[in-house]
Amino acid sequence: MRPALAAALSLALMLPACGKAPETAKTEEAAPARQISWRMSSTYPSTLLILGTMGKRITSEVAAVSGGAIDIRFFEPGVLAPPFETFDAVSYGAIEAGWSTSGYWAGKVPALQLFSSVPFGPSAPEYLAWFDYGGGRPLFEKIYHQHNIHGIICGMSPPEASGWFKDEIRTLDDFKGKKIRFFGLGGKVLEEVGASPQLLAGGEIYQALELGTIDGTEYSVPAVDEKMGLQEIAQHYYFPGWHQQSTFFELIINLDTWNSLTKTEQTQIEAACSANIRYGLSEGEALQAAALKRIADAGVTLHTWSPEVLAGLKAAWEKVAADMVANDPEFAEVWASMTSFRAAYKEWADRGYLKD
Repeated sequence: MRPALAAALSLALMLPACGKAPETAKTEEAAPARQISWRMSSTYPSTLLILGTMGKRITSEVAAVSGGAIDIRFFEPGVLAPPFETFDAVSYGAIEAGWSTSGYWAGKVPALQLFSSVPFGPSAPEYLAWFDYGGGRPLFEKIYHQHNIHGIICGMSPPEASGWFKDEIRTLDDFKGKKIRFFGLGGKVLEEVGASPQLLAGGEIYQALELGTIDGTEYSVPAVDEKMGLQEIAQHYYFPGWHQQSTFFELIINLDTWNSLTKTEQTQIEAACSANIRYGLSEGEALQAAALKRIADAGVTLHTWSPEVLAGLKAAWEKVAADMVANDPEFAEVWASMTSFRAAYKEWADRGYLKD
């Protein structure tokens, strides 16, 4: 056979094989090196806007970024563990993970409340800046590791409303004697001014307010409160949310389980959580204006706290914080870190941002 003909035949035989390679690459995907399956107990129902939907979303995001290798199954509150017992279930390894906010663990580790929300505390950008670059994260991880848990900030929401009441609250004295469902450190402030704070899970609030078991409540941002139907049973709605100017949500993982992951697997979970923070903030900010209008159209009166009431609540918070610092070294350490960062940040906040 002549050399030129041989070369042509050789090329012709190669072309079909070369042409099929891209098609094969499109249809075949490498299987995950190993499959990881976790159970995650949530303190919020999956249907609850922002608070619950962020937890549900993180399961699909982790699956996507890991190529399906990490499967986190969301369980509704109470299915695997009662909401307020999720901390212990994760710590002991009864379940691998939990979706919550660390303010729910006030009775176990008071300092963790500072990683949830802080009365008269930072806005979302400042809170994140302290956590990521001001010393918050090492303290957060150190505290959780002492309880065999690894915590990751995995969601965030904008300012909350600060209360639904059947009767109007005009002065600080009007809080006295009232039973109010209130979250976290804000509840301690109300206790300081004479109220009787109650911590109820979200699913118990509507009935308690309807039956008069409580006189008032706060829960979340207007879009979430509206979904809970609180506008049906209370006609006075108060702002601003002095107790929660921003709120962290967390993915807590049994520490042994976390340490069993590769660095790549850990990074995939952390990346999904970072994206979830952005999602929670952007969705949270986008939904509130329309929700406020619907609530007002339903006949609810929207109130803004007077300067006098806010000043009284702030003075009460300063006393509560001082007492907790004096009685809890762990709380004192976190508080010192946060207040030091905020004092330095204030120069930037005052100069860098427009004032209304």
